[in-house]
Amino acid sequence: MHGSLLREKHLSSLWNGSVIRGLVLLVLVGAILTACSTSNSSTTTSQQATGHVLLVGTFNGVKGQYSTIQAAVDAAKPGDWILIAPGDYHEVNDLNHPPSQAQYNLGAVGGVLITTPNLHIRGMNRNSVVIDGTKPGSPMCSASPNDQQLGPNGPNGKPLGRNGIVAFQANDVWIENLTVCNYLASQGMGNEIWWDGGTGTGKIGLTGYWGSYLTATSTYYGPVNEDATYGIFSNSASGPASWNQIYASNFNDSGMYVGACQQVCGITISNAWMEYNALGYSGTNAGGAIVIQNSQFDNNQDGFDTNTQIGGDPPPPQNGDCPGGKISPITHTKSCWVFMHNNVHDNNNPNAPEAPGYASAGPTGTGMTISGGRNDTVMNNTFQNNGAWGVLFVPFPDGDKPFKGVTCQNSGGTEVKGFGCVYDPEGNALLNNTFIHNGFFGNPSNSDFGQIVLTGGKPQNCFANNTAPDGSAPSNLEQVQAKCGPIMGSNTGGPLFAQVLCDTRILGCPSGSSYPQATQVVMHPLPTNLPTMPNPCKDVPNNAWCTNGKPV
Repeated sequence: MHGSLLREKHLSSLWNGSVIRGLVLLVLVGAILTACSTSNSSTTTSQQATGHVLLVGTFNGVKGQYSTIQAAVDAAKPGDWILIAPGDYHEVNDLNHPPSQAQYNLGAVGGVLITTPNLHIRGMNRNSVVIDGTKPGSPMCSASPNDQQLGPNGPNGKPLGRNGIVAFQANDVWIENLTVCNYLASQGMGNEIWWDGGTGTGKIGLTGYWGSYLTATSTYYGPVNEDATYGIFSNSASGPASWNQIYASNFNDSGMYVGACQQVCGITISNAWMEYNALGYSGTNAGGAIVIQNSQFDNNQDGFDTNTQIGGDPPPPQNGDCPGGKISPITHTKSCWVFMHNNVHDNNNPNAPEAPGYASAGPTGTGMTISGGRNDTVMNNTFQNNGAWGVLFVPFPDGDKPFKGVTCQNSGGTEVKGFGCVYDPEGNALLNNTFIHNGFFGNPSNSDFGQIVLTGGKPQNCFANNTAPDGSAPSNLEQVQAKCGPIMGSNTGGPLFAQVLCDTRILGCPSGSSYPQATQVVMHPLPTNLPTMPNPCKDVPNNAWCTNGKPV
């Protein structure tokens, strides 16, 4: 979301100033994509024992053909499998082949760069197969400043930053069962695992992607712009897609990100765990069929944030409407963007990594923020121990330069003096959620959920059947906005408006208001109980490490 805009500004400054598909998808994914996706691609089966198998490293005493992942990627052809033995892989394709201006602008830069479609890249153990952004020879995921590698130098003589694994405009790439750490930003980048259809293009450049049993983290926090930005990331990419059993921590923007995919995102995210980030999730201009379910967001500054932006990760707006006017089999409405059965708790962390940009303005103590989003459904979740608000529906004021061909008016915004182009939240639904002990910071308007609408004249958000003992701001939302759709007027929520501006540090705080303030960034170690893939040989063609779907 927010850091993507910051990254684009870095790119512009740098260059202008100085120079697949598969059966493993859940049944629910198939249902939602059938009903809601506009993708024309036919489904193929990733789990067929076909293609060659390329082996990296040594597994159970058997040496593979390759010592680096990039060498295997370069040798692979569509349909091949790449299996990776446990080890600490300091992959340096970006250092060996410094990017051109065009590559850098599009994001085609990675320690491992994948441009071949329909590859299956799988580690043999999630926790011990590590793609490591620190300098070769450094200890695994070292936190030492001297061990960090910030990438090749750009035209201005300063490091460009790095990405870990990048699938660039390559359809149907699977990345599974491994860990990526310490690929850091500088003038840009800082993404650990990235499916990139072409950042900043406003077009879909990649179709079909899958990730499972993935860990992304960083141990290092340094000077401004010298830390990791995103964990697991996709942009300008359409579905069908899924992420399952993923974890990310210690990022200065978000643990995971889905953006710039218009109405064809087509992704289901299940069993994700996002913690200790500025934002657990962010998603700019990401709509259509998106399902986030059975996941946990905790100990972030702001647990979950989706938004509309006029310039970053284009084109706007963020719109959860089903593609083609279809009806969601989950909501039985036109909303195919669904956040359900998630646990969002204890997002009160002011000491998460932070970088200049919009992510740093995520309201501390908030479980979920929908900023200028529309037609999104939040249902059957638990929001607990978020000190400011459980859920906020708020405008996104954007004073940035519009993407080419986009105006505030034609993208659904309203010009408001002093705020730029304002995108109000509209047509969103908050239904059947359980709220427990939220709003305990005790400032005026701190509550279970709140809404701010600056301009009105848009379809109404609705609130129904929520268990919300700590109330809402304004206090009568469930009474006066029980149904979605009718045109709503403006309503700044009484004291809510000033409190949100205070908590996001956009303006000063009203007298007596108090929110947690950063003291020192704290980087947290990985949990010890992250599950690895039960059988990494499952569905893999026979090879020196796997026979009949089982390790030798």
